[in-house]
Amino acid sequence: MKFKRIVFSILLVFAITATKAQQKTSMSIHDAVALALNKSDEVGLANAKTTTKSYELQTVKNNRYPDLKVSGQYLRLTNARITQKNTSNSETTTTTEKKDPPKVNQLALGQANLNMPIFSGFKLKNSIAASENLYKSELANASHTKEETAMKVIEYYADLYKAQKSVELLKESLKSSEQRVTDFKALEQNGVIARNDLLKAQLQVSKTQLSLDEAEKNVKLLNYYLVTLLKLSPETLIVVSPDNIDPNLFSNTPGSEAEVLQNRKDLEAIRFLGKATEANIKVAKAGYYPSFSFVSGYTALDLQNVVTVENAINVGVGLSYNLSSIFKNGKEVKAAKSKALEAQKQEAILTDYIKTEIVKAHEDYELSLKQDKVYTEAVDQASENFRIVKDKYDNGLSDTNDLLEADIEQLGSKINLAYAKANVALKYYELLNTSGQLLQSLNLTQN
Repeated sequence: MKFKRIVFSILLVFAITATKAQQKTSMSIHDAVALALNKSDEVGLANAKTTTKSYELQTVKNNRYPDLKVSGQYLRLTNARITQKNTSNSETTTTTEKKDPPKVNQLALGQANLNMPIFSGFKLKNSIAASENLYKSELANASHTKEETAMKVIEYYADLYKAQKSVELLKESLKSSEQRVTDFKALEQNGVIARNDLLKAQLQVSKTQLSLDEAEKNVKLLNYYLVTLLKLSPETLIVVSPDNIDPNLFSNTPGSEAEVLQNRKDLEAIRFLGKATEANIKVAKAGYYPSFSFVSGYTALDLQNVVTVENAINVGVGLSYNLSSIFKNGKEVKAAKSKALEAQKQEAILTDYIKTEIVKAHEDYELSLKQDKVYTEAVDQASENFRIVKDKYDNGLSDTNDLLEADIEQLGSKINLAYAKANVALKYYELLNTSGQLLQSLNLTQN
């Protein structure tokens, strides 16, 4: 007996510890989305890509500045033999004394060269334009990633609410079903009902228990997905309720089709990408032109015992032209034009897809409103039906099958109504997301 008490105490301690470890919290959708935008790895990756494009743009812009190179050398020579040749236009030959050649065993050389581009077929200008548009495209992609992350949080919230509501309703139904089994056992022992009726009631308890276990599993999984996305502790249990939804949600009216196409960040990213490909066509065409640059240099040289050069400054203009580009550059231009055409087709495809999304989102929302109305009525109808069947059963006018069936229909109608309520909000959020207004409706900037 003492051993059993010890075991019970240990189990009780574990149960209390587990309960404390489960940190229940309620968080509004606005706060959850804000947390996801700050902590999500997907958003972090999108921001990192934007930063990379910004540095790449600065790198391209740096090509506008001149290149200044400074170099110096000091060399030791191994007693180099220097022979000076003396040429003269005079036909008279004079005899000079032979001198020993100078000893040369070191060389010092210093140079400074400056090269500044003047004209390169507008290649630099168009390269900067292409890079700027690629940067803007990445910014738009990052904004779209934030919108998709926000929508993912909202979907998890809706699914978690459905699962938690199912658990709540199933627990109520299970409690009622277990009480019915208790009552049926007493009736069966007194010979009022057949054992078959008791077995049917027990079978309903088993089915309800299985459904409850499935719903509780869904709650755990969805909660884990959500807290992982929000970078919260795995022990955190998020409790979702209708209060988590912004009460002013439905005051945000989606714009017209033209406004939607203007607001969509994924379409904006494609448009900037198209502008970048058009600039790249001009970059490719720059190969047909020669390049001019301003060049300047300074040289200082000292060859021991032979020659010293100081302040040797040169200034001039450099010309470079690759003659083979006349024949080869055509393929590069065609390739650039082909990429521009790809971007145009991608924009056209995405535009049609967005238009389809808009229509579908509107229809889904309208359907959710109709379903909410029908399921609201169905709950009243199912509750009244169960009351009538229960009265008939108590008066011996209906059998156990009718009673259990009415009970199941009542439970199903309540679950369907809970799902319908969640779907109304979810479908409206999806409508705002399709319209490119989701973060705006949550009063969250896209920085």
